[in-house]
Amino acid sequence: MHYSLITKILGLLLMLFSAIANLPAMAVSLIYSDGMIAPFAESFFTVFGIGLFMWLSAYRAKTDLGTRDGFLIVTLFWAVLGSAGSLPFIFSSAVDLSITDAVFESLSGLTTTGATVISGLDELPHSILFYRQQLQWLGGMGIIVLAMALLPMLGIGGMQLYRAESPGPVKDNKLVPRLAETAKALWYLYLSLTLACAAAYWLAGMSLFDAITHSFSTIAIGGFSTHDASLGFFNSTAIELIAIVFMFIAGINFALHFTAWQRRRIDHYFRDPEFLFYGFILAIVSALTISVLYAFDVYSTIGETFIKGLFQVVSFATTTGFATGDFHEWPLFLPYVLMYAAIIGACAGSTGGGMKVIRILLIFKQGFREVQRLIHPHAVIPIKLGRSPVPDRVVEAVWGFFAVYVMAFMLMLLALLATGLDIVTAFSAVGACINNLGPGLESVAQTYGGLNDAAKWILSFAMLLGRLEVFTLLVLFTPMFWRR
Repeated sequence: MHYSLITKILGLLLMLFSAIANLPAMAVSLIYSDGMIAPFAESFFTVFGIGLFMWLSAYRAKTDLGTRDGFLIVTLFWAVLGSAGSLPFIFSSAVDLSITDAVFESLSGLTTTGATVISGLDELPHSILFYRQQLQWLGGMGIIVLAMALLPMLGIGGMQLYRAESPGPVKDNKLVPRLAETAKALWYLYLSLTLACAAAYWLAGMSLFDAITHSFSTIAIGGFSTHDASLGFFNSTAIELIAIVFMFIAGINFALHFTAWQRRRIDHYFRDPEFLFYGFILAIVSALTISVLYAFDVYSTIGETFIKGLFQVVSFATTTGFATGDFHEWPLFLPYVLMYAAIIGACAGSTGGGMKVIRILLIFKQGFREVQRLIHPHAVIPIKLGRSPVPDRVVEAVWGFFAVYVMAFMLMLLALLATGLDIVTAFSAVGACINNLGPGLESVAQTYGGLNDAAKWILSFAMLLGRLEVFTLLVLFTPMFWRR
């Protein structure tokens, strides 16, 4: 383990984060004259100073990163970044959050979970609102992926960081040969989609501020809003349709978007098994939801039923967490369907959470193969994605992930029950946080502010676990990881 190099990289990343997180918020505070420059300035100098000290203490370190180094850096950085991101909330008198609440809100933003402890968003200063949304945007693609473009210039290999940070069961796929170019390609796509989404929101009637901030959380699949009523505040069908389109796009593997941009063609989308299964799941859940809403006369017109149902399905299935109404008051069957859709989540390589569509597809295929083996015990039956066979090592990894995911879910559910929460609140809170969804049921349908501190720390751990895809975090708790 190269601890000096780890310290150096963490210092660099903290300095980078202090600038790109706090300086834009200070600029917004100046524009709107909301008097919030001081908290962000204090946060900037504190985080930058800590990062500079760490970098200076180990700036001579130069070597290649090992796999273990990469996992440790990514995990430590997300934990440290969550703490650093909480400082403006702690320093600001406008939100008056405890340390627990501030860390929870920061981690929720950076992990693109979207669970909040804050109510009265409509009255908060613009800079605080902007900062919350920006945290999600930075966390969406992963600030470490952005840093990949910088590390090669410093003589530091970054493939290990990319492997630890990138979502999905297959970690070694690169869009282009050079890692720095991969990082740049991802961020150019991410930025382009954000700008397109902001322009669409603005043209649909949002203010420029709301359009920019909501584009951050839409493309990041975060779900934070500048209003307590979320997107329901605008009461606009056009805005809801725009959100549906961009949430759907952001839930697709960004490698497919890159290929479409590079080739100027879209036919490869319809040859990708994960994309097709992703669309199939959304279609089935949408049809079921809209049918039940119509049968129970939840909304007055067919058009409203269709839009509200489709919006909530896409919001939950992509783990965004936007809302246009009190979905938790729908017929009891539907909120649970939406929660299970969030467990499946979006595609691997997207900004979404959940288990990822590709893993669910492989689990289904493996289950079907076992049925076939009962009929033909000696047959050699490969699992294929499209026409390509999937190595057994990948299938084993998927089943390993599923087993650990279920075990972690159950343990955190029991821990929340031990804090005094009811079963529905505890189940939905764990599901919402480990899948980076945000809203839950019962007591956590609106905010998490009413939970006790112990529950908030458990759920903060769940957010990290979900963002780091379980293994990246849990590997640090194994004795083998620390052996020389």
